[in-house]
Amino acid sequence: MWQFKSPFITFGQDALDYLDSLRGRHAFIVTDANIARFGLTDYVTEHLDNAGLTYTLFERVEPEPSLQTVRAAAAEMMRVQPDWIIGLGGGSCMDAAKAAWLLYERPDVDLEGVTPMEQFGLRSKARLIAIPTTSGTGSETTLAAVLTDIELHRKVTLGSYELVPDVAIVDPRFVMKLPPSVTADTGMDALTHAIEGYSNRMRNDFSDGLALNAIRLVLDYLPRAFANGEDAAAREHMHNAATIAGLAFGNSQTGLSHALGHSFGALFKVPHGRAVSLFLPYVIQYEVGSGMSRYTEIAHTMRLHAHDEREAARVVTGRLRELQAKLNLPTTLKQAGATAEQLDELMPRLIANAEMDSQLVMNMRVPDAQDLERLFRYAFDGRTIDF
Repeated sequence: MWQFKSPFITFGQDALDYLDSLRGRHAFIVTDANIARFGLTDYVTEHLDNAGLTYTLFERVEPEPSLQTVRAAAAEMMRVQPDWIIGLGGGSCMDAAKAAWLLYERPDVDLEGVTPMEQFGLRSKARLIAIPTTSGTGSETTLAAVLTDIELHRKVTLGSYELVPDVAIVDPRFVMKLPPSVTADTGMDALTHAIEGYSNRMRNDFSDGLALNAIRLVLDYLPRAFANGEDAAAREHMHNAATIAGLAFGNSQTGLSHALGHSFGALFKVPHGRAVSLFLPYVIQYEVGSGMSRYTEIAHTMRLHAHDEREAARVVTGRLRELQAKLNLPTTLKQAGATAEQLDELMPRLIANAEMDSQLVMNMRVPDAQDLERLFRYAFDGRTIDF
């Protein structure tokens, strides 16, 4: 039996007006200092004032949020007892809001053991609104939250259908001033979600159409949004594309690019979208050898000609390389800041972290430790995968 989970989604210009009709007592806004400094929280609090809600601002979320920060947010929630939680920001803020909300409602839960198989009885205290301020992570629609254990330098992934937000507000006003580098990183994150959302073991009839549409939208509008951040149409379509990709992979899975990217990003401090998209061409080359890959339809969606899977893998990776170059993104681990000495020293941890990542087994071809090492080494200096 399958199921499709989605928040109530309001999108487009003035989508934030939804908050005017919010009923409740107190909202707890989980965000970061930059969002507050640039005045984006003011958009939200103005509407909360209109609705008659008081609010608390928690502005301490860092990139790749830590377990420690999440616990601090949950402790503050316990103090003020909100009935609405609002995650305002990129994936880090929305993921932190999800995890802190879980601890607020269930302080007995071990965050490192949260799986979709468990029932937590959330929503007895509060409900969750997600408001993305980047166009990439799709966290506003998904059951997952990715945190960082800063002591062990590894990612911790939570997954529960109860963590899917009640409401997602996808308003392009929040992304009109994103710098080009963030536009590129998060946009490629959305594209990776869409491609892996279509090609993983859990893909299904519902997720497929969403994934292909997200691929088309990103390819059409990410270069425009990167070149001209004030292109309102490009910004709006990219914001929608990220949410659509989130619905796709949130109701299927991702794959090996995420397992490799999570491991590399945590150890080398590389932004999430940059890390996972860096590995995507290598993973496509690796996966086509499985005999179960699905890249021909992706190639056609990209308006590329391909007669079989191997040709599709070749033209799709070529298209991705062109896009990475246009967006000034690294295509090798060396370009992303790793040295050969660091790679050798950290290889056991890179492999171990990837092996523990839940997305590893979602790939159509699942690597063993030897293949993981070869994938990291080939990606270090940009070699074509030939094994």
